[in-house]
Amino acid sequence: MKVPPVRPVVKLLRAAEWASFETQGSFAGSADDVRDGFIHLSTPEQAVVTRKKYFAGEAGLVEVTCDADALGEMLRWEPSRGGALFPHLYRPLVQADVTAVRQL
Repeated sequence: MKVPPVRPVVKLLRAAEWASFETQGSFAGSADDVRDGFIHLSTPEQAVVTRKKYFAGEAGLVEVTCDADALGEMLRWEPSRGGALFPHLYRPLVQADVTAVRQL
């Protein structure tokens, strides 16, 4: 049986958000996520642009990687203002979702 490849999605977190995630074991989202009703995720390629646009000049960022397929039906790919599809998670992230963590 051939195992399908992992489709990574990432969430960029500020240091305080990551510390809370580690302590609580779950992450309900940033203020922007809570306002919009879902957790904004990105593909690794989209994350490069997201970091430059929304996190420019910030130190201590953490990139949390998850397997898109393992997030299940609560992950939806929805168009952004520019029409590109972005992954949006309609539930909190939990530690079990995380496949990798990288300090930026």
